[in-house]
Amino acid sequence: MAADQVQRLLASCDTSTRSGCRDFAVLTMLVRLGLRAGEVAKPQLEHIDWRGGEIVIAHSKGNRSERLPLPADVDEAIAAYLHHGRPASAQGRMVFARITAPHHALTTGVLTQIVRHAGERCGFERIHAHRLRHTAATLMLRGGASLPEIGQLLRHRNAITPSIYAKVDRDALRSIARPWPGVVA
Repeated sequence: MAADQVQRLLASCDTSTRSGCRDFAVLTMLVRLGLRAGEVAKPQLEHIDWRGGEIVIAHSKGNRSERLPLPADVDEAIAAYLHHGRPASAQGRMVFARITAPHHALTTGVLTQIVRHAGERCGFERIHAHRLRHTAATLMLRGGASLPEIGQLLRHRNAITPSIYAKVDRDALRSIARPWPGVVA
């Protein structure tokens, strides 16, 4: 997705409502941190280090966890949800809870629906949470981040894996491509 489409997706959330506040925080985490849906569903309240500006992410792959920086906009979106959107009767310590009772933790299926509904509100083709992971990587690449930096944020174990995002930036690739040898007829 292009940067303007991401802005439209985020703007489609009515942050004056509980669900809109939650959805905005979820979408912001997905697109800014490049998280998988399962990784957004897992954080507990104690996984957020507000003073240190970090969040602990439990991986949906590899059964491990890592600390990631918490960008200011993600921090603000989560804090707004916790203050204005999270039901007081939310069960458990998970950050994100269902808006309707019973207020259990969100599942990856609900997170997928949040992304799909936001895309529908914008008139986009059907989108899934994983597309926002690719979008985060592509936007970082276009912003000048290196492939190793992108791989580190997305927590790829194999250093070659982030190269899949390089193919997306065709204009940048054209600028470094060498002309085809030989005569063109």
